[in-house]
Amino acid sequence: MSQSLSKLYTHIVFHTKHNQDLIKADVENELFAYLGGILKSNKCVPIIINGTENHLHILCIQSKNIALADLLEELKRKSSRWLKTKGAHYTDFAWQGGYGAFSVSQGKVDVVKRYIENQKEHHKTETIKDEYIRFLTEYEIDYNKDYLWN
Repeated sequence: MSQSLSKLYTHIVFHTKHNQDLIKADVENELFAYLGGILKSNKCVPIIINGTENHLHILCIQSKNIALADLLEELKRKSSRWLKTKGAHYTDFAWQGGYGAFSVSQGKVDVVKRYIENQKEHHKTETIKDEYIRFLTEYEIDYNKDYLWN
C-alpha cells in the first residue's frame, strides 16, 4: 500500500483530580470548544464533547499522526492551564493522572454520541465511578482500583 489510511473512533473519559466537582457551568461550553480546538490542532476530528462537574467524555476521530497518550497529555495540560485563567475557583485545577479510552465501531458512533449528549441526565442515576468501572468491565480492561481516582 502506498497510503496510510485510518478512521479510529475513540471515546475518551477523564475526570478531575480526586474526582472533585470543579467544572462550573459558566465555563463548560467554552471548555468543550477549547478542547475541540486542541483536537483539531492535532488533526483529530471532534464529534462531541460533554460531561459533568467532575469528568468529561470526548468522542473523536483520532489522527493517525499522534499517539493516544500524547494526545491526552496535550488535552489535559493545555485545558488545565486555560482553566486556571478563568478565575480564583480554578487556581488549583488539575485533571486526574490517567484516562480511559475506548474504541468505537462505525455502527455504534450514533449510540455513543447520544450517550455523551445525555451525560447530565445519565449521572442522576449512575456515579462517574460506577460508570467508569462499567466501561472497564465491558471492555475487559484490567485495572488496579487503588489508582483509579487519583
